[in-house]
Amino acid sequence: MTLGQRFARFVTDVVVRAPFLWRLFRGRMRRNFDQLAPEWDATRVSRDRLVAMIAALDATDTPERALDVGTGTGAVARLIGERWPSAEVTGVDVSPGMIAEARRLGQERYDVGDASALPYDDASFDLVTLNNMIPFFDELARVTAVGGYLAIAYSMGPNTPIWVPLERVRDELQRRGFLHVADFEAGTGVSLLARRA
Repeated sequence: MTLGQRFARFVTDVVVRAPFLWRLFRGRMRRNFDQLAPEWDATRVSRDRLVAMIAALDATDTPERALDVGTGTGAVARLIGERWPSAEVTGVDVSPGMIAEARRLGQERYDVGDASALPYDDASFDLVTLNNMIPFFDELARVTAVGGYLAIAYSMGPNTPIWVPLERVRDELQRRGFLHVADFEAGTGVSLLARRA
């Protein structure tokens, strides 16, 4: 892993244990992703990196409103929009640079926003996705509608710089009223699908 990737892993480990510490790292993470934004799609986004998320999406129902948290340049939001053209799709990311790229590349709605305090009403979405993103479990539970799905994927499994073991994800979600639907392995990635009880 590069220094930046090791830093992302460190931040993920700390923030999953103590979400309030995110405020210490948010500025640096935002700056890092702002710098990477112009080259992100060309160097880090490919169909291979989305197959774990696709496997989870294959097991969901058609959403009316979908939210991609940590959308980056919008690859997963665009995927959802292509798959379900009638869905209202929103991507949110803390990095203004990433959101600018997402808006350039896609027609979905893209907002600058912090995943630790999402700018949406309670129970607003019947599908919420995270691909290679730090999960802020309380916020995910807050914005997911009853009966809605939550799909979390890590495109390189444990080698993903932003990585939380699926056992930990499952436990955190179950404590917040989610039912585990399935785990998936696809390509080099893994994903988990849960449903809000």
